[in-house]
Amino acid sequence: MKKLLPLLFFFFVFSSECYSQFSPNIHNYTLAEYKAGNQNWDISRADNGKVYVANNSGLLEYDALVWKFYQLPNETIVRSVLAVDDVVYTGSYEEFGFWKRDEFGTLGYHSLSDMIPDLISPNEEIWEIVSFKDKIIFRSFLNIYIYDFENVVQLRPGSAIISCSVVEDDLYVSTLNEGVFLLKGERLESFYYNDLLIDTKIISINKFNDKLLLMTSLKGSFFLDKGTLIETNFNINEQIRLQQLNAFSMLESGDMVFGTIKDGVYITDSLGVSKFHISKENGLLNNTVLGQSIDITGNLWLGLDNGIASIDLNSSNYLFNDVSGELGAVYDVVEYKDNIYIGTNTGLFRLDKDEKLKFIEGSQGQVWDLDIIEGQLFCGHNEGTFIVDKDEFTSISTHNGGWTIKKVPEQNHTYIQGTYSGLVKFEKILGEWHVKHLGKTTVPSRFLVFEDPHTAWVAHATKGVYRVHFNENYEAITEVENYLDKGISSNYNVRIYNIRNNISFKSNDGWQKYEPILDSIVPYDLLNELLGKDSYIISEDNTDLFALKYKNSFIKFKSFDDTQEAFFLNDLFLKNRYIVGYENVSKIKDSIYALNLDNGFMMLNYTSIPGVSLQKPKIETMSINDIPMRISAIDDESLGFKFNESIALELSSPKSLNHFFEYSISEGEADKAHDTWYRVEGNKVEFSNLIYGDYTVAFRSSDNAGNVSPVQSLSLNVYPPWYKDTLGYILYLLLAVLTTVLFYTLHNRKIAKEQRIIKVKYQKEQQKLLREKTLENEKRIVQLKNESLQNEIKLKSKQLANNAMALVKKNETLQDIKKDLMINKDGFSNYYTYKKIVKKLDNSIVLKDEWEVFENNFSQVHEEFFEALKLKHSKLTPKDLKICAYIKMNLSSKEIAPLMNISVRGVETHRYRLKKKLNLENDISLVDYLLNFKN
Repeated sequence: MKKLLPLLFFFFVFSSECYSQFSPNIHNYTLAEYKAGNQNWDISRADNGKVYVANNSGLLEYDALVWKFYQLPNETIVRSVLAVDDVVYTGSYEEFGFWKRDEFGTLGYHSLSDMIPDLISPNEEIWEIVSFKDKIIFRSFLNIYIYDFENVVQLRPGSAIISCSVVEDDLYVSTLNEGVFLLKGERLESFYYNDLLIDTKIISINKFNDKLLLMTSLKGSFFLDKGTLIETNFNINEQIRLQQLNAFSMLESGDMVFGTIKDGVYITDSLGVSKFHISKENGLLNNTVLGQSIDITGNLWLGLDNGIASIDLNSSNYLFNDVSGELGAVYDVVEYKDNIYIGTNTGLFRLDKDEKLKFIEGSQGQVWDLDIIEGQLFCGHNEGTFIVDKDEFTSISTHNGGWTIKKVPEQNHTYIQGTYSGLVKFEKILGEWHVKHLGKTTVPSRFLVFEDPHTAWVAHATKGVYRVHFNENYEAITEVENYLDKGISSNYNVRIYNIRNNISFKSNDGWQKYEPILDSIVPYDLLNELLGKDSYIISEDNTDLFALKYKNSFIKFKSFDDTQEAFFLNDLFLKNRYIVGYENVSKIKDSIYALNLDNGFMMLNYTSIPGVSLQKPKIETMSINDIPMRISAIDDESLGFKFNESIALELSSPKSLNHFFEYSISEGEADKAHDTWYRVEGNKVEFSNLIYGDYTVAFRSSDNAGNVSPVQSLSLNVYPPWYKDTLGYILYLLLAVLTTVLFYTLHNRKIAKEQRIIKVKYQKEQQKLLREKTLENEKRIVQLKNESLQNEIKLKSKQLANNAMALVKKNETLQDIKKDLMINKDGFSNYYTYKKIVKKLDNSIVLKDEWEVFENNFSQVHEEFFEALKLKHSKLTPKDLKICAYIKMNLSSKEIAPLMNISVRGVETHRYRLKKKLNLENDISLVDYLLNFKN
């Protein structure tokens, strides 16, 4: 039972019949977009293209790009609105008046009810405003107010006023119980009364041929001909009775528009035969139409109980919408035997002549491709390939994913299909289709084109393109060539087309083509230039007229024939409805095409697609440093303002469709070319931090297709800062004069000061010279004294040396005497006498007192020599100091030996040890060191 329930549910959904219908292009404006109350009671479009809406919260203004909201002074609801020329009239609760732009471009309110405050009834609301001759008529249920641009006159019939209708030169006033009146001057005259119209809401009175057409809320429609009231035989009568008619309009073509309270809008021809029914089921936000208006371009504007809608009644392109979601995303559309078949991601549907949509049983699942082959309708499906005959769905191939099928050139009844698992051959033999998988390659083949009868190209989504060769009878694939490394610029998202016998490739990097001579893929400059690098073909590639999808989401129809002008499909109504990557335009008839969409499709008649019209932008308001400026301040399209001020401009182009603004700014004159254009976010542009000078700013309206409007130019003159203007130059001159005078004065003072300084300096220098001379003399005296002392030292050193030499000689003599005595000691008879003499000689040779006298004299001559030597070399013994003194006196070892009473060799040995103690290097002489030793 659990397995049976899903099957029953599935059968119920897809066996049910779905009803829908074609409708013109609808564009809805939600509460989130216009940001005001949900209920919109009336709507009017001005001749300049701006749309005004009477909203629950106030007045709405739409310039085809931005919604603006205005509140009445008493912040009450707005019930009615009418735009006449540049003035917008509104009616509300106990209040009516008009809105007009002031000199700053700001829309401001002016009350008319203040002119007659005693005549306004309590709780009275103005429900309708009409323009009649040179007057504006305001209608409530109780009164009519006539404004002749000077005074306001009140008229009150005896019954509730339901509507006011202008027919040629007459104004008809319809009441609830007293019939219809005519306005004559400033009074109402009874025009027609009939018991049938008692307690009847006459919505409008219109001219219909030579009769009057009366539309009622609940009783249908009537003709009034020569005083006779006749019910019309319009087919729509029953619907407007049931759904309660609330608004009525007639087009110039005679078509009629019925806005109802319960079921949206009905559009009929001049005979009342329904052409379109537009409701929530097929795209309208809400079924309650509170107000409607047809503008001068034939567009229908609807004020709804929740939202606002615009319906393009001029276009021959119609949408087939399925708001229920049963249809799903549409992938292909084809007309076959007076029925339209629609392939979607949920299955296959059939739309008959009565616009009755029915699901084809057994087709549930993804439908990729619909083709009429040999008089039969082929359906390429996720589950295989099927033949469709009305509601019959017959399988002829089980190879999954029938993406595309192409006829083999120069062959009869033979076709090749690209599937999930490679290529499949279809051949019709004796009325029966024979299907065979060609093997060799299992590459998923969404795109397939023939180069010649035995060669085809296929594309893989991520692995590039392949060239496939077939055998003679198409029973097998003989060779598959991978062109991964043969020039293809990108292996991703490659599409293949046969365009004028050229195998053409569209990848992410642009158009390329196969060059047979080089056996390589090369850039296709012709298509890159003609079609654009960012476009790809979404229609058949074997026709002169291509449907191209561009990166920025618009569709362009282009032909290689230069005489046929390209045209664009405005995407205002189609945004977010494309099935990206799977867009498809199918040819239905000669000039009729079908564009697949999410939850529907669009029927296109390219012969009647209107040209793109973008209007020159208009400067609505401007401000400098957030201070509003008068629009008249633009003198000959030129505007000046101070340096470091910012200027903000508000642009509008209400007659342009699906547009945005761009600007270009350049220095110099207005006729200078504008190369760089910048997109404006919204409708406001601000210029700040401009350096002083003259600029030319150009504005234009643009759309996603690259169309542009004529340019609106504005010359800006940024005044130089005060310090670079006349005042600045005068100030600079004064400063220069002042600086010169000051400089002259200060210069003279400086000269005088410098002279005083020089004089003082000269005196100081004289004193300094005297001091220096004195010091120099004193130094000279000191020098002379030092020289004298040096000479004295030299003299004493010489004397000391002489004394030392004398002592040496003395010691030598005593030594010689001692030697002689020792030689002749035997000559002494008394040995004691000999010893005594020798002892005296020894005492004379080694006389300690003499050394001390010598040391004292040496110290006097060489001041503090011993102290400095002891301080630097503390390990020196007295004997070492003696030798240092003798060396200082420049005595040789031979001369030192007798003074030390040692041998010459002993002196040399002692000098060697002394050099070690003084830590002298080998190359440094002991004598030089001591002679040059600094005391």
